[in-house]
Amino acid sequence: MDFIPKSKEETEFMLEDIGIESISELFSDIPEKIRLNKSLNLPKELSEADLKKEIEAIAKKNRSYKSSFLGAGSYSHYIPSIIDHIISRSEFYTAYTPYQAEMSQGILQAIFEYQTMICNLTGMDVSNASVYDGAEALAEAAIISLNKTKKSEIIISKTAHPEYRETVRTYLDARDKKLIEIDFNKQGKTDFEKLKHAINENTAGILIQSPNFFGNIEDIKEIEKITHNNKSLLTVAISDPSCLGILIPPGDLNADIVIAEGQSFGNPKSFGGPYLGIIAVKQDLMRYIPGRIAGQTIDKENNIGYTLTLQAREQHIRREKASCNICSNEALNALAASVYLASLGKQGIKELASLNLQKSHYASEELKKKEVKQKFEADFYNEFVIEFENKEQLERFREQLEKNNIEPGLSLEKYYPELENCMLLCVTEMNSKQDIDKLVNLL
Repeated sequence: MDFIPKSKEETEFMLEDIGIESISELFSDIPEKIRLNKSLNLPKELSEADLKKEIEAIAKKNRSYKSSFLGAGSYSHYIPSIIDHIISRSEFYTAYTPYQAEMSQGILQAIFEYQTMICNLTGMDVSNASVYDGAEALAEAAIISLNKTKKSEIIISKTAHPEYRETVRTYLDARDKKLIEIDFNKQGKTDFEKLKHAINENTAGILIQSPNFFGNIEDIKEIEKITHNNKSLLTVAISDPSCLGILIPPGDLNADIVIAEGQSFGNPKSFGGPYLGIIAVKQDLMRYIPGRIAGQTIDKENNIGYTLTLQAREQHIRREKASCNICSNEALNALAASVYLASLGKQGIKELASLNLQKSHYASEELKKKEVKQKFEADFYNEFVIEFENKEQLERFREQLEKNNIEPGLSLEKYYPELENCMLLCVTEMNSKQDIDKLVNLL
């Protein structure tokens, strides 16, 4: 959208029309002491050609790796060319939101197809039209649990993504609700005994991630028993939902809410966004889900039509009654996910998951042959944690990878001080056998 400035004459006419003499008067209600009473520190204006050169020079400072072993919530997956081709079509690219639902049959059908595929993948009954990202989706799941049960506490496992946990805490702090974090055991999974000790009559919901932040697959069946015996709700989070090509869907394990980060489905890493927050729930939670739900019906001539079935947003109902205050959804990212899932199909998703599983386990086994210690002995998907003798050794390995144009895994000390000598490695279908062998040989 181009910025078209007003001429001096147009500005003066507008000011006169509203009865003031200067633009500064528009800000008269803002106290003088908090105004910026000097010019902004901006560089001199440039011509379009010079600006392009300047931006290109800045862009060249970015590092582009030949291969990457970094995951931790943002994953390198192949994006078929059909996705950009479809989502760049003007009827999708410019469709913001279906306010006049009867006039937006195309985007409504796309949303309906997205919801259907998400329900098929997760084993759940209802999916909404997406939220901003996985972190917000998990926070919304906590709010759903509180609203449904009328209880006041949420339990979350420390094996959930640290930034997801931080977002959940922010949401709960704003509502003056309690968040209890459960530590992990020697296997890098949720500690059952500590969970049993923490759960009580005030527990609205338990939030876990599986595969968790360390890549380990949690024992959802056991956690489900603990949760539902207490009449609480179970939320299962997934950072890389490609795993659903081979793992049992959380809905089939009796989860009440499933959330996921949809970036893996046809959306680029793109410096962390925009991403796609997936939420799916069981039928009895349908009216607690944030955002909107598109539905299918027939018109008076018996033709299939699409409509916004539920719109529990503050734009449509009283603010205090709204399920959340989201004013938009990630429709274009959701469309990319839909095209991705449709282009791969059921068999393609299975093959994708199998490749991720096989390649990550090949890397794990080859590292073991080099006597590289793995921190946790547990079933994992496409991420696992390796442990060094000391922090200096870890940093030397990181530097060695950088020199060879390989993006290292995540050093875990930032989020888990007790794992200061550990690195989280991620292997996807984008890593060739040669990439993995080079990683192993460098170590």
